Amino acid sequence: MSPSIPMIFRDGNTVIVQGAVTIDHAVMLTKSGIALFDDQPLTIDLDQVTEVDSTIVSILLEWQRATRKNSHVLQFINMPESLKSLIQLYGVAELIPLAVNPVPVQNAS
Repeated sequence: MSPSIPMIFRDGNTVIVQGAVTIDHAVMLTKSGIALFDDQPLTIDLDQVTEVDSTIVSILLEWQRATRKNSHVLQFINMPESLKSLIQLYGVAELIPLAVNPVPVQNAS
C-alpha cells in the first residue's frame, strides 16, 4: 500500500511539508518545493512530516542547490529525529543545517 500523498505549501516565508516524504513522491515534492521558492529567505517546516526514507535527503539537497544557485537562503526547522539520523548517516549535516533562529513569518497586510 502506497503512503498517503504528501502536501507542500507556503505560508508567508515558511514552506510547510506534510505527510510521508518517500520515494513514491520525490519528484513531485522536489518540483513543487522549488516552485514555491523566490528571492526571500525561507524556512522549511518539517514538523508535519509523518514518514521519511533516504529520498528526503536528496530532496532537501536539491532544494538547497536550487536556492543557492539564485543566492536564496533556506533553513530547516522541526526535523523529525529519523531525518536527523539520516542526515548524520550520510554526512551532510553541514549542507542541511537545522535553523537556530528561523526567519519570522511576514503577514501580507
